[in-house]
Amino acid sequence: MAEFGFGTYRIADTNQSHIDALVYAIKNGINLIDTSTNYFDGASEKAIAKALKSFDESIKNDIKIVSKYGYIQGSLLNEYNDLNSKLRDLECDVVEYTTECYHSISKEFMHEMLSRSLQRLECESIDCYLIHNPEYFILDMIKKGEKNKDIILEEMYERIYNAFIGLEQEVKEGRIKSYGISSNSFAKNENDMEFLPYEPLLDLAKKAAQKAGNKKHSFNTVELPINILEKEGLKCSFWAKENGLRVLANRPLNAFFNSKMYRLADYDESRDYYMYLNELLDYTDNELLRDIYNLVNDLDGKKHRFGFIGNYDMFIHSQVLPYLQKALLDIEGDVRDKLIEYINLFLVEYRAMVEYESSRKTRDELKTFFKKCSESMQRCALKYLLKQESIDYVLVGARRVKYVDELLSIQDEIKQHI
Repeated sequence: MAEFGFGTYRIADTNQSHIDALVYAIKNGINLIDTSTNYFDGASEKAIAKALKSFDESIKNDIKIVSKYGYIQGSLLNEYNDLNSKLRDLECDVVEYTTECYHSISKEFMHEMLSRSLQRLECESIDCYLIHNPEYFILDMIKKGEKNKDIILEEMYERIYNAFIGLEQEVKEGRIKSYGISSNSFAKNENDMEFLPYEPLLDLAKKAAQKAGNKKHSFNTVELPINILEKEGLKCSFWAKENGLRVLANRPLNAFFNSKMYRLADYDESRDYYMYLNELLDYTDNELLRDIYNLVNDLDGKKHRFGFIGNYDMFIHSQVLPYLQKALLDIEGDVRDKLIEYINLFLVEYRAMVEYESSRKTRDELKTFFKKCSESMQRCALKYLLKQESIDYVLVGARRVKYVDELLSIQDEIKQHI
């Protein structure tokens, strides 16, 4: 059976509950931590360093840290756009996919990112370093109108080969023990233009090892999305296991199906939502705060319309919060302070209600997948993955100790039935 690994996509060093969950997971036997240079702008790697301070060297040495590089976002993108920055002196061969997301897998860029990762992680070496979604080059070529897949792949593999040479050199230097690729494209249908064929990777790794002067290659890990809805990636996982590679399955509870994203989890209805809703409506039911009153009323009417909680988060951060921040500029004193308090309480419970409403909709739309599921969707979805012999680790983000406890109970239950 597979084991759980701790995913740190939404983990930050500034949140103590995240640190507590990570420490608790390690104490209870979860020994693989997956992170990346771009997770929370580097704060996830810092969180791992903080958590590991709670353990002596014997335990730290048993923890497998897997990090990744490739994305140029956030503060790193700002740095890259500074013409006087150090990054501008590197041969990054950057793919400018969108104005907010650049990407590079060059060995020069990798070397710099690994140095920063090791600094944030406060260690001299990590277990594995992955190229993070190298297919951004494929996506960019498709966007530019290239339709010949052979032309795209020839350049793609050349880029990967050069990156592998750099990674083999890092193995020789002792800064990493192994390397691999994390790719969403491994989970695509082989006829999809975005599919990245993985069979040539072993030959590329062998050639890269020879080029770097290593007796054998250290390419040993693939990471990709696999879940109870998206099973195409199992073909890659079977290939990987046949060739002695380690398989990490990500996105176990966020599934893309029929052109829609689903959160495979059940949530309880908020018991306090209507209390905080009515308090906020009562407080804003006057001419001064009429715009906020109307906004809250509108939000209440939309709480059942979000099919995926990620869409809600995007909506709140891109539209609602900027609107509220602007509205609050015209309000002063005690009224403003009280209003902020009411809004914060409301938004916490509003999100809980959106989770509840979207999970009801999800269970109904996916009833054929969960018709034999007498437990929560998340338990059924995670049990499905743990039973897959071609998967080594299922990566799950657990930002609270109670979430880690649920993972441990699922793992124990599966072990008892083997």
